[in-house]
Amino acid sequence: MPWRASCCLLFLAALPAAAAQEPPLTLAYQVTRSVNLDLSISPDGKRMVYISEIAGKEQLFAADIDGSNPVQLTHDEVNHEDPAWSPDGKTIAFVLLQGDREQIHLMKADGSGVEPLAPPELRTIHPAWSPDGKRVAFCTDDDLKPPKKNDSDIYEIEIATRKSRKLITGGVNTYPVWSPDGQKLVFRRMLGESDSEVFVANSDGSGAHNLTRNPAFDGWPAWSPDGTRIAFASNRNRNYEIYVMDSDGGHVRRVANTEGRATAPKWSPNGKTLYFPICKKVDFTFSCEIYGAKLDAFGR
Repeated sequence: MPWRASCCLLFLAALPAAAAQEPPLTLAYQVTRSVNLDLSISPDGKRMVYISEIAGKEQLFAADIDGSNPVQLTHDEVNHEDPAWSPDGKTIAFVLLQGDREQIHLMKADGSGVEPLAPPELRTIHPAWSPDGKRVAFCTDDDLKPPKKNDSDIYEIEIATRKSRKLITGGVNTYPVWSPDGQKLVFRRMLGESDSEVFVANSDGSGAHNLTRNPAFDGWPAWSPDGTRIAFASNRNRNYEIYVMDSDGGHVRRVANTEGRATAPKWSPNGKTLYFPICKKVDFTFSCEIYGAKLDAFGR
């Protein structure tokens, strides 16, 4: 028998054994998962504070910027959201959710000394520190009856006196962030049920104008440390991804190809890295983890 014919016969003889294998009984699915999201970076860039779900409650953790050495800061049986590290690194502002009350609180960076900040009669979210650390900007809750959005206003409050004043009103206004020089506020404004835009205004709320001008859902703005760029999240490419634009709204670029729902970007103090959470559907549940994207190798 020729050699080629012999090899073919041996190959064919092996096929029935492979074909005879029974199909698998079922599909494996993921059982364990984690929810880590909404970080804020310490002024020295070495640590981050973030939300982690423990026993069904959103607790605040601090960890090294690479995720190592995590330490739980809050332990009570309520939810904690929107952590924001102060410019001097000594204080963390956050939202305490207890029953129907959402109120911005302050605590020391080690989790001690918790005290209320925002007026208790308002449902307040999304705190952001002024560059000098003397004020905190925040907004009222725009999700009182989800999925429908309700009107929400942007305020500022002085830390020393606890005096607050309304800066931006009229419609749905959320996620305020001061520019590094304290002269501007960038924020999200809803122009329709699915049209969310990134706006910028003067620090007193005047002169608000649209930066993104896109029919997609743009939001979660974050000013770069040098004030020249603004990072934001958008679903303009179907799923939510992170983008960067110049502070005047020009030169929009997608940061990275990501799968899942990427939102709420935060800059490293040196402006070379963006950090953000990505939430994904995982079999019968979902998982959220914190990602980083280095920008220094790509310039502008």
